[in-house]
Amino acid sequence: MHSDPEILGGTPVFVGTRVPMKTLLDYLEAGEPLDEFLDHFPSVTREQAIGALELAK
Repeated sequence: MHSDPEILGGTPVFVGTRVPMKTLLDYLEAGEPLDEFLDHFPSVTREQAIGALELAK
């Protein structure tokens, strides 16, 4: 995860992307599988997504 005031006003995003971590959480809260999120956001790796979920615990 990365937070930079120049990228989406400091919203935490996946490193090397402009995809907010909240987007992943929104997908999962809506009952969508992780693979669906990864298909829609190919710039995010499975490892990044799993790592973000570990941090969110």
